[in-house]
Amino acid sequence: MALLSVIRRWHFRDQLSIREIARRSGLSRNTIRKYLRSGAVEPSFHVPDRPSKLDPFAERLSAWLRREMTRTRKQKRTMKQLHADLVSLGYEGSYNRVAAFARAWRDDYRRQQQMSGRGTFVPLSFAPGEAFQFDWSEDWAIIAGVRTKLQVAHFKLSHSRAFYVRAYLLQTHEMLFDAHNHAFRVLGGVPRRGIYDNMRTAVDKVGRGKERNVNTRFQTMVSHYLFEAEFCNPAASASVFNVYAENKCFGNPAGL
Repeated sequence: MALLSVIRRWHFRDQLSIREIARRSGLSRNTIRKYLRSGAVEPSFHVPDRPSKLDPFAERLSAWLRREMTRTRKQKRTMKQLHADLVSLGYEGSYNRVAAFARAWRDDYRRQQQMSGRGTFVPLSFAPGEAFQFDWSEDWAIIAGVRTKLQVAHFKLSHSRAFYVRAYLLQTHEMLFDAHNHAFRVLGGVPRRGIYDNMRTAVDKVGRGKERNVNTRFQTMVSHYLFEAEFCNPAASASVFNVYAENKCFGNPAGL
C-alpha cells in the first residue's frame, strides 16, 4: 500500500520516468504501468503461488546491511559481494532483487536515524509548500442550548504558519478526510508532506523508531492527494499544537 503511494508521487508529482521508478522500486515496468493506468489509489494484490526467493534470506541480509553501516568505506562489502555471499548460502534469485531490497532498507534506516538518532534534530525552517502539521484537540460549545464536546481538526502550514480549523462531533475517518479536503481547498493546494502525531485514525500500531503500521484507509487518502505522511516520535509530544510539541517534534519557527 505504501509503495503504491510512493510510485504515484514519483510519477505524478516528481515527473519521474517509468524506467527510473522501476530502478528505484525493483518492480517491473509493466507492473508500474498497470498501477498508474488503473488510476487506483489502493492496490489489489493477488497472493503469489510461492514467496519471493529472497524471503528466507531477508533477515540475514538485513543484519549484514546493519553491520555494513558501521564499517568504513574501504571495509564495506559491495552489493555484488553481498549477492555472492547469499548465493553461497543457497539464494537462487537475481542481483536486482537484492539491490532493491538494500535500497529500501537503507532509505528506511536513514529516516529512522533522522527521527530518533541521538544528536540529530528537525530543522526549524521549512520551504514554502514543503509541509503541513495536523492534529486533533477537544473543545466545548453550546449547540441548541446543550453543552457539546467538539473534536477540532487543526491544520497549520509549516512555512507561513497559516492555519485552518474545523470542528466535528467525532474523530472518525470520514471526519478526518473531510477536514483534509476542506483544508487543502482553503489553503490553496497540497504540500509535499504532512506531519502527524500517532493518532488512531492514521496509525494502527506504533513500532520502534519510525516503524508504523499505517491504517489502510488513511494511506489511501495519502495516495490520493500525493503527499508523504510522517509521524512523530511518541515520546516527543502529545499534540502538535502545544509549545512542547512545537519544540520537540516540529521545531519552533514561530519563536514561541
